[in-house]
Amino acid sequence: MVDRALANELRAAQDPSHPMHYELRRSTPRLTSTREICETDEGDVARLFSLNGAPLSADAEQKEMARLDELAGDPGRQRHRQQAEEADTGRALKVLRALPAAFTYRYIGQGDGPTGKVEKFAFRPNPSFSPPDLETQILTAMTGEIWIDPKQERVAHLAGHLEGDIDFGWGILGRLNKGGWIAIDQAEVLPGQWRTVRLRMAMSGRVLFRARNFITTEEESHFAPAPIGITYQQAIAMLKSGD
Repeated sequence: MVDRALANELRAAQDPSHPMHYELRRSTPRLTSTREICETDEGDVARLFSLNGAPLSADAEQKEMARLDELAGDPGRQRHRQQAEEADTGRALKVLRALPAAFTYRYIGQGDGPTGKVEKFAFRPNPSFSPPDLETQILTAMTGEIWIDPKQERVAHLAGHLEGDIDFGWGILGRLNKGGWIAIDQAEVLPGQWRTVRLRMAMSGRVLFRARNFITTEEESHFAPAPIGITYQQAIAMLKSGD
């Protein structure tokens, strides 16, 4: 069941045929922001409309509209943003492809998840797994649980904890410290369409000799289909009009 669910997640992650229009709320210890996102074949576009739970001031709203106008007139900038999105997606796909082999899974029973009844499995590092790249090295020190929706065989929840430090680049480029954790919730947001609806992460470590804390919560909601084939300029116009 875990193998089939992870295969379904991989197929869905590589399927661009169902673009979405949704709201993203991101919270850190310093700031909470809310954006409206529209996915297009030319990359995502976003409109900021709230900071720390309050609407933008008139001045901030004017600056946000000017930023969107500037982006609409600069296809090169949008292509650069799209390339960055694709690089992030590529790193996520590396981890997703590695999950079946990276862990050993043990069935721990049925329970109630965000989407209803789920089958729960505990996982721990597979001693025979050799990470092929930096992105998958973190899996060698992670334990946790994965919950599967048995009807659609999709991942409803995944939570992992670092049981040891992870060094990248022989301890020179960076390190993640033991005790960090990540939790992801997914749900069926439209018939047959599953998306991440909540991501929580708390990690600490070192990047280029500087201490860093990565503490964030992201919540996605108000999903609706985005028009197929919409250009990024058309998506910007839609976000500006509030449609």
